Amino acid sequence: MTFLPTADLTQTRYFYEKLSGLPLVLDQGVCHIYQVISSAFVGFCTECSAVGDRVNADGAIVTFVTSQVDVWYEYFREKGVTIEKKPTLNKKFNIYHLFVCDPDGYLVEFQTFLDPKWLQIETM
Repeated sequence: MTFLPTADLTQTRYFYEKLSGLPLVLDQGVCHIYQVISSAFVGFCTECSAVGDRVNADGAIVTFVTSQVDVWYEYFREKGVTIEKKPTLNKKFNIYHLFVCDPDGYLVEFQTFLDPKWLQIETM
């Protein structure tokens, strides 16, 4: 899943849902998530689920949906990867997630959707 910033969710929703035909699978208020194929998604947000003030300059976040957030945390910690944010419950978006930083400085998120409306697709 890739999250991208948007200044206007209404226009973005019209383009991706109505014109492009992508199904809206989760409306989080400030973030709309669309299904591209069975296990690929794109989200457009007016607010990021970022790490405090740490947001990529372009606002993009690469997200891997997984039920194994804690396993990934231990793996990255053991490998010496910089942990931007330890596994945390984010009540606003009803997710459990962690952030690491890739070699190019992009935020990479590993998250579990706790919202029962989310499609139960295990990708990692």
